[in-house]
Amino acid sequence: METPVSPPEPSRSGDEGRGPRLREIPLRLVVPNLITVLAICAGLTGIRLAFEGRFELAVGMVLLAAFLDGIDGRVARLLKATSNFGVQMDSLADIINFGVAPVLVSYAFLLDGARSLGWIAALIYAIAAGLRLARFNVMAEREQKAAWQAEFFVGVPAPMGAMLVLLPVYLGFLGVEPSPVFVYGSTAYTVLIGYLLVSRLPVWSGKAETSKIRRDLMLPILLVMVLYVALLMSYTWEVLVVTVVAYLIMLPFSARAWKKRYGTLTIEDESANV
Repeated sequence: METPVSPPEPSRSGDEGRGPRLREIPLRLVVPNLITVLAICAGLTGIRLAFEGRFELAVGMVLLAAFLDGIDGRVARLLKATSNFGVQMDSLADIINFGVAPVLVSYAFLLDGARSLGWIAALIYAIAAGLRLARFNVMAEREQKAAWQAEFFVGVPAPMGAMLVLLPVYLGFLGVEPSPVFVYGSTAYTVLIGYLLVSRLPVWSGKAETSKIRRDLMLPILLVMVLYVALLMSYTWEVLVVTVVAYLIMLPFSARAWKKRYGTLTIEDESANV
């Protein structure tokens, strides 16, 4: 006995010859993710240039990656294009641009001279950067944030860590010879920066609403920023060395400000736990 075949359903007008319709995505949602992808490309290109011996270009690409990685979130908020996909992309870019790329450039330029110790130092820094970013993500997702989170970071932030760990490279560009003392000192310095990333050292962020600038100081501060950028373009490595040293000097004052307000030298709070 033959099974009866049901007649085909009539096709809707306008759907003939068309497959399933894909949901369209506004262009403004693509822009922040495109910036993130460009940042990853810049960081990976910096690694390639370092192993090709073009170290100045390599550092430039790593710094460009850090800059792009720093603005993609702001662009997303400006365009009202934030998404969970973008957050995950940004996290992946952070570990490449702030954890892997800078320390591999440093390893190819200098730390390789310390052989296994140099590689161990590079591994410690890269893992510390990953732990630092994971802790930041956990703290950012908490519904109830501590009041101090608007004013202080827990440990040195990963973007600044990337700039700090390249200090021996900047000094090498300025003519410091890669003597054994400098190589092994740079290895210990790399481990120190890794420790500062995962430490509970309170680091002033400057993002608090109470951090305000007097109106009459606004123009002088803008002029100083213009001067800084001009000097950075003309004397790049000298300015970066001064910037790194000034930031390191600032850390004890940041801890002192925290102790004056909260009575301890390190951050001990439930919201800071991993």
